[in-house]
Amino acid sequence: MRNPHNEPLSSDILVDAPAGKVPPERKCVLTGRHDARDSLLRLAISPDGLVLPDVLARAPGRGAWLGVTRTELDEALARGKLRGALARAFKGAPLTIPDDLSERIVLAFTRLLTDRLGIELRSGNMVLGTEKIANAARSGAVTFLAHASDAGADGAGKLAQAWRVGEGAEGSGQKGIILPLDRAALSVALGRDNVVHLALTDPAAADRVAGPLRRLLHFLEAESDGAGVSPPGQPVSDAVLPAEHAANDESDTKGE
Repeated sequence: MRNPHNEPLSSDILVDAPAGKVPPERKCVLTGRHDARDSLLRLAISPDGLVLPDVLARAPGRGAWLGVTRTELDEALARGKLRGALARAFKGAPLTIPDDLSERIVLAFTRLLTDRLGIELRSGNMVLGTEKIANAARSGAVTFLAHASDAGADGAGKLAQAWRVGEGAEGSGQKGIILPLDRAALSVALGRDNVVHLALTDPAAADRVAGPLRRLLHFLEAESDGAGVSPPGQPVSDAVLPAEHAANDESDTKGE
């Protein structure tokens, strides 16, 4: 991949592999580690030299890739390590690193996730409302179960139990995942009132949601209170709920 000046993009180096066999990898400018392109974050420079997250990796020109958590990024920024790494990646081009870069990254990843959830809802792959989710779960139709960060333990636990029954996995401990979004954020994202729980009924839809969710939770690792998706190669639906939940969710949207 090359920029308009026909120069290789910094750290945009593909690892040689047979077509269709291994996904392209990129190198983190801070750690030097290689990882799948879709697991890393690309940074790009705006026309006025501002360093910004490019979560879809579509911005033109040079790019720099990151595979660190928010805590690691903030430490690198405070110590000047990030500036040095980006200066090398962008070949000494004038750049400005915003003080709130980490927050901008969180917002960009969150938008990527909420946009995907909205698409799956509009595509008919999502079930909302406690009663509808429970019925779908018991019938074996649910492939992904998730809860708002302020969902009540009782409601989440009952839905998890219904899911295990439908999957024939009683006693397995299989649970849904706590999203890094509260019910207010979920409600806005999905255009519904008081969304506390959601379920996906299509395996491909679950995979599409798992990608941006995993990226966001990785970045928030140090402050996610145990929430997370399963490791690569395991279904995202096998993630474990955190031990603590917030207030009761009896006002969840019924029947939607």
